Amino acid sequence: MEIKVEEINKLSTAIKDISGYDFTDYSIKSFSRRIEKILADYKLSTDQLIVKLHQSRDFLEEIVREITVNTTELFRDPELWIVIKNDILPRFTNKDSIKIWHVGMSSGQEVYSMIILLNELGLIDKAEIYGSDINTLVIDDAKKGIYRFRIITDYLDNYNKVFDLKDKRQSKKHYEKYFSVDWLKGIIKLKKGLIEKPIFKKHDLVNGGNIFETNFDIIICRNLLIYFNQELQNKSFYFFHQILNDDGVLILGAHESIMGGMVTKFEKRDNLYLKKGKNYV
Repeated sequence: MEIKVEEINKLSTAIKDISGYDFTDYSIKSFSRRIEKILADYKLSTDQLIVKLHQSRDFLEEIVREITVNTTELFRDPELWIVIKNDILPRFTNKDSIKIWHVGMSSGQEVYSMIILLNELGLIDKAEIYGSDINTLVIDDAKKGIYRFRIITDYLDNYNKVFDLKDKRQSKKHYEKYFSVDWLKGIIKLKKGLIEKPIFKKHDLVNGGNIFETNFDIIICRNLLIYFNQELQNKSFYFFHQILNDDGVLILGAHESIMGGMVTKFEKRDNLYLKKGKNYV
């Protein structure tokens, strides 16, 4: 059932009034599609959904989780992670610290992917890793570092591609430094040392500001901005530019790109945007 624009506006206003979550500048097409699915799955009208949102904070958080995008995995898009390993992280080898923020991290698999890379490159001790998401439920999942997958081999394939591991025994020895695999239950469990490294906080990119109160060398915000309208995208790009250090790197999703006036502030290399600083070449 197709939902009317008036109903979408009514619902987004209600969510904002109840919770502070602001979806008013999300892409109307994407937001409508997700709401239509929610109404069908729960067999509710828009008005009935609003009533339930008022009645239960837990239900509200669950609906926010379904509205927002939570698709992620260890070393998702391994070709990108190979570039991060070989070309991006080495740029910061001579810095005293490396500060990295994963914005809209979902359940945190890419945060841990970054930590594994940093450790392999000998950069982990001087790295500060931050992760944030709008939804508290996925943050709780990230803090546990336990992930259930239907087909674990797909995710281990990502891992093997990033580290060019061809032999199964070599691969197993490599990944067991960082996580254990329960093949029967279909669970990957990250080691305690990885879980203790990142700082996780709830954050809404729409109006949350810089909650970590520091500038960053790398900001990763993949597959979130495609759900924003153009005005909110531009606002986000400006925000990222302000809190990136000179020569810092912004990493976006495959279908995201910087448009408008901010284009001149970055050098585009595929889905990597290098902030032009005094040492830029």
